[in-house]
Amino acid sequence: MSLRDSNPSNKNKPKRVAIVIANPTTSTTTGWPVGFWWSELTHPYYAFHEAGYAVEIFSPAGGRCEADAMSDPRDASGYSASDLISMGFINTPSLAALVEKTKPVSEIDIARFDALIVAGGQAPMFSFERATDLHMKFVEFYEAGKIACALCHGVALLKYAKLSNGELLAKGKTVTGFANVEEDFADEAVWGMGALPKDKHLMPWRIEDELKKLGANFVQAGMWRGFAVRDGNLITGQQNFSGTETANLIIETLGR
Repeated sequence: MSLRDSNPSNKNKPKRVAIVIANPTTSTTTGWPVGFWWSELTHPYYAFHEAGYAVEIFSPAGGRCEADAMSDPRDASGYSASDLISMGFINTPSLAALVEKTKPVSEIDIARFDALIVAGGQAPMFSFERATDLHMKFVEFYEAGKIACALCHGVALLKYAKLSNGELLAKGKTVTGFANVEEDFADEAVWGMGALPKDKHLMPWRIEDELKKLGANFVQAGMWRGFAVRDGNLITGQQNFSGTETANLIIETLGR
């Protein structure tokens, strides 16, 4: 029995959400393998199921996805050791299997879903420029009046997503995402490890800077604070500690 089956809310016709996680790639700045971030999948997934929603997982190219190492509660760094929701997801075979064989974004039928949420991790910063199917699908949701949502570095897609009239979707919108103050913290950590010289950055570009350049109103709640913001049917979440806040804003918008 799933959480949805045990939750009487909308049991016969639940709201449906498509979560997109990034395919694995290689960082061009560090040479490390990078992927999606566990909590940005698992925390929204848990919140949606608690609300009685149905959830499906996709990726730009489909297939097996891999998480950033530090997002795994079992990682030797201990960075995510307290993330019990992700630990539970990883140790539940039926859930862990969902990231082993994701469906490609091109197969998302927007008529079947009420919302699309794009999770982050490091991989989007290096691969989303080429994820044209994702750009188009995100815009399809937005222009259909359905919830189009991006979280943390998943917000990278707003640098590329253009409306059918050719304008950037994010222009003039109030948005959030991984903030400069958080990028500064990440850079300091990598420099401290000796993984990069101090004249290099962990990320090839910064979400806050780029979204401001293209005319978005970028807001944030401070370093590592859970935060999400809605502008019409566009919802964005600040970083990896904002998965629950982002999901709850979607639930608040769509109802149960």
